[in-house]
This record gives sequence, structure tokens and C-alpha cells, in this order.
Amino acid sequence: MAIDFQTLTFDYRRSPDQSGDGQLHPVVVIGAGPVGLATAIDLAQQGTPVVLLDDDHTLSSGSRAICFAKRTLEIFDRLGCGDPMVAKGVSWKVGKVFLQNELLYAFDLLPEADHARPAFINLQQYYVEGYLAERARELPLLDARWRNLVTGITQSDECVSLQIETPDGPYTLRARYVVAADGARSPVRALMHLDTHGRTFKDRFLIADVRMKADFPTERWFWFDPPFHPNQSVLLHRQPDNVWRIDFQLGWDADPVAEKTPERVIPRVRALLGPDVEFELEWVSVYTFRCQRMDKFRHGRVLFAGDSAHGVSPFGARGANSGVQDADNLGWKLKLVIDGIAPDALLHSYASEREAAADENIRHSTRSTDFITPKSEVSRVFRDAALRLAKDCAFARRIVNSGRLSTASVLHDSPLSTPDRDVFDCALVPGAVVADAPVLVNGRDGHEGWFLQQVGSSFAGVLFGESFDALTTLQHLHPQTKLVLVVPAGSDIQTRHGIDVLEDVKGLLAERFDARPGTFYLLRPDQHIAMRARSLDPHAVREALARATCTLNETQSA
Repeated sequence: MAIDFQTLTFDYRRSPDQSGDGQLHPVVVIGAGPVGLATAIDLAQQGTPVVLLDDDHTLSSGSRAICFAKRTLEIFDRLGCGDPMVAKGVSWKVGKVFLQNELLYAFDLLPEADHARPAFINLQQYYVEGYLAERARELPLLDARWRNLVTGITQSDECVSLQIETPDGPYTLRARYVVAADGARSPVRALMHLDTHGRTFKDRFLIADVRMKADFPTERWFWFDPPFHPNQSVLLHRQPDNVWRIDFQLGWDADPVAEKTPERVIPRVRALLGPDVEFELEWVSVYTFRCQRMDKFRHGRVLFAGDSAHGVSPFGARGANSGVQDADNLGWKLKLVIDGIAPDALLHSYASEREAAADENIRHSTRSTDFITPKSEVSRVFRDAALRLAKDCAFARRIVNSGRLSTASVLHDSPLSTPDRDVFDCALVPGAVVADAPVLVNGRDGHEGWFLQQVGSSFAGVLFGESFDALTTLQHLHPQTKLVLVVPAGSDIQTRHGIDVLEDVKGLLAERFDARPGTFYLLRPDQHIAMRARSLDPHAVREALARATCTLNETQSA
């Protein structure tokens, strides 16, 4: 029987800390939204005990974030809950842009085949949180505490102390590190007297989730100046359960309270759908565009992630997707620091890498918003000219901006990356997320699989070729590194010596990595590239691994 995640509640349970246990926890995560749940699951899967706090006992109300990108789905795969999300979600990759009633052009977000996951799925946020919560329940090292409200926070050189309010009264909780993933209005941020800075756009949008049976295709449709909503813009997306998301631009003068009433919403939806389509309103909200972030994501032993650290306008689906990438970046670093394998300084790279990613998302979101809602007559003339040209001129389509959709951030200039010494002709530069492709696992007698799902959640050394000899020199690397040999299709090589063999059944891995025999890649646990080289030099690999864990000076001294 399917769980109704919209009505699901979680029981409050008294914890040992409330009886004065006073233990020091490795990590406390605050906020059980997608980002907090992903962070806690990642840590628990890696063997790090984690406490997850939430002041509520339900999942999110309304659909909220609905577009989850390919990279986010790959992260959910690693967390053990990608399959149910993709099975429930509506997969799509085509977007269409209209001017009034005329189709200007269509675009394909994943034009090449042979990827495990689609470009995007549309899935209501309460489903995403529900599947994550189900996965969290399976992990014995994850202690989820509902109706635990953080009311105070102090920190010292050794730990963070949290004051918690519960139905049984207050208690104190201590942790080595705290991850604040408690949303855009972050109580933790307020308790620490911190703020976000950025820009508020003077426009308002209405979200209407509408349940109906319609013949619209499973695509992203965006209208500029449609006849059913003149001089404004409209966005249409399909969700599961016959629910459709419609965004109506309202203008800055719109009354946000009045616009949420059925008397205002229903005529707008009726104008789009026509007089004969039956529908009912599922959820309605009015929002204002904001692009902002905290100056720094790390404050001592407290690290901010997701909406508590940064926020963007929803066009482009960069909010939740970027937040899950925050979790993906942070989990393995906390694990290495807590285990004493890496110094505390490794956590500085979380802040620098994700601050840069937030700036990138804010730039894209700001440009989208400025195009959708011109702020001057000159800007409007420019936009309208680009729209008129877009149907026939490819260059104009690059100017039209209905929301640059979320892609994985490339961590340019990351201090953890080893610069190239060799020449490559592909986009998989140090700092980029690796590409996926189908593989045969463990050689010819193995089973079909996908590259990303095989490299997993540890550091991975990937050698292209048919010889184990070079890879055996890397055995017993610290921290433990998974070793993978990628062989051409038809190779009769089996896994041995603790080295996995992946057969490149269609040659796509070699093509996407610009690899030839002897090419080597070192991958981080979050599947970003730490280094690449045309030949495997064990000393260079050890140096790159030390750089990626902030232990380079220690390695050089040794």
C-alpha cells in the first residue's frame, strides 16, 4: 500500500540526551528537508553516527520544488533512493518556448543516449522527502528526532552546544560539527546573528498546482506574452498524479493575499486550459524572486547548506538541486575530518567550492529573471527583439532566457584539484563531475551496469587499458581508494587483486573521457574529478590524493 506522504506524521521520541547523557555527537544536522536528509543519510551510510533534528513532524506541504536534475538523481542513487524517485517521477528533457501562441523553438537537455538517468524528473518535494525519510529509517546510525526545536547555539574550540525545546521540555545537545540545513528563514542563522545578502526582484509570481487530465505532452512549456495572460509570462510543467504546475507572472503591484484566492486563480487557469477542461486546485502560492546568499557558508564548527546558505528564483530549478549538491560536497569531507584522516582545513574547501557554485547559480538566475521581467523600456525592447528573431535565427535563441536549467557545478579553481599537465579534448576537467556510460561489471561473465553507480562513494582511481600492473602500485592508498580498470569491449579480463573491471561495452566511456590506453583519472567521493593524466604515475597520484584531502604538506614532509 502506497504511503500518503502529504499526511504522513513522525512520532516524537524521547532521546538519551534528555536524561543528561551528555555524549558528544560527531555531527548534528538541523532540518529534515531534502538537503538535511541527504546530508544525514550520506554520513550514516559512511559509518558516521548522525543526529537529525526537525522542529516539525511532517514533510513539506504543497509540491514546492518539483524539478530534479540528472546530477541530483545520480546523488540520490548513491544514497540508495534514486529508483523509487525515478519510478514515481515524470521524466522529461524537452523544453519549448512560445511567443504569444507561436512556437519559437524547442531544446533538448540530454540529446545523447546511454545515460542511466533522464535529464530531469518532475516530482513533488513531499515525495522526494518521503523517499529520503524512508531511506533514513533503514540506517541504524541515523537518529532522526522530530519536534526538536533549536532555540540556542554556542560553540567553543571543541564543540557546538545546542539548546533544544521538545514536548518534554528543554535539553542540551553537543556535537563536534553542526550542519544547518533549516531553510530560507534559517532559525540557526538568526540565532547566530548572521544574514544573507543579495537582490530582491520587484515582481510576483503565482504558483498553481492543478489536478486535471490533459493532453499536454511531458515537456516544459514557457510562454512570453500569451493571449490568455497578456504582457506577462507563464510556465507549465507536468507532475505525477495528474497534477500540473502552472506559474503565472503577476507584476509587482499584485496583492499576494488576494491573488491566492480561488476567485482570482481559477479564471487564470481557465483562460489557459479552455472552457471545457475539468480541473481542481491542489496547492496555490505567491512568491517574490530573490537571489541571495550568506557571505560565508562556514562559521567555526557550524556549516550552512541549501536554502539556509543561498537562495535563487525558481526558474532554472537551481534551488533544491544546488542544495543537494551542497550535501554531496560536505558529507565525505566531514567523514574524513571526524575520522582523523583529513585536517579540519578540508571543511574550508566545502565553503569555498559551494560559495562559488552559489555565485554561479545566482548569476544564471539573475540573468533569467532580468530577461523574463525587464526592468526598463530599453531592456524590454531588447528582449522582444530577441524573441521575434528566435524562431528563425539560432543566435537569438542563445539570448532568449526562460531559465537556464540546473546542471552540475564545475568546481573551477578548487584547491583540491590537481591542474592538468597533459592535453585532453573533453569537458571532464579537474573539478567537473564525471560522465556516465553503460558498462559490463566484472568482465565478460559479469552483469550490465552504469559507470557512476560502480565507482560509488569513495575515492576512485580509474585506469583505461588492459593491464592490472600499474593499478596494483596504488593498492593500500590512504584514505582507501577504489581501483577500477576500464577495458575495451570484448576484452577477456576478469576482476582480480581487489581491482574492479568494467567493460566499456559501447566505447562511450573512452569517448567521453577522451581516454586511450594508459589514461588515468582520480575521482573524489562526490564523483568530481581530482586529477587526470595520460599515464599513471603513482607518486603523482599520491600527491593528488593528498591535495584532495588537504594533507599535501604532511605527505611532502614524510
